[in-house]
Amino acid sequence: MRTYPRLCSTLFGVLAGLAAITPALASVDAEVSALRKQWEHVNFELAAQEQEGAYGGLLARCDKLLDEQPDDAQALTWCGIIRSSFAGVVGGLDALGYAKAARDDFERAVAIDATVSDGAALTSLGTLYARVPGWPVGFGNSKKALKYLEAGLQANPEGIDSNFFLAEFLASEGETAKAKEHLRRALRAAPRPGRSAADAGRKTEAEALLAELSES
Repeated sequence: MRTYPRLCSTLFGVLAGLAAITPALASVDAEVSALRKQWEHVNFELAAQEQEGAYGGLLARCDKLLDEQPDDAQALTWCGIIRSSFAGVVGGLDALGYAKAARDDFERAVAIDATVSDGAALTSLGTLYARVPGWPVGFGNSKKALKYLEAGLQANPEGIDSNFFLAEFLASEGETAKAKEHLRRALRAAPRPGRSAADAGRKTEAEALLAELSES
């Protein structure tokens, strides 16, 4: 009977490598999940005056995570969400650096896996382009905003976030009827497992915007 020592050695090496990678991936997933849950608490449950301080720890954890896993699409997406949310909290010119860092995170995530987290990177990138001021102050761009928001919706047609943020943009562009349609779709979105705080907070925002548009 013939044996293949080199083949066996190579195979065992590959298996050993996979065994080493699996715990690392599990560790990244666990940290991303922890960051997401903490972000949801800060963003939806803390009072506005408490949020800026609370984001400090999240930003530091993101820096560490991306130093260790610079090409993980989920990590890039959620760290981008954290940075962009912090930009919204601090406001003004101080926010622009965080907005640019978030944009870079989202663009890298999309380049790696455009549909990561049900298109969250696409939707978040579109929201950044919609909310950041345009030239010469910032990089805001309505055409890019619509492009990425529509791509995010295509990745997750019935999602609460994909519909809400597209509706928010459409409302800002004066397309009230379309905005209302997507807000109603956002309110009909199925609950996301483990995301009760985010779902409740986003539905409150959707209801408020729908009421505002209905009065105008």
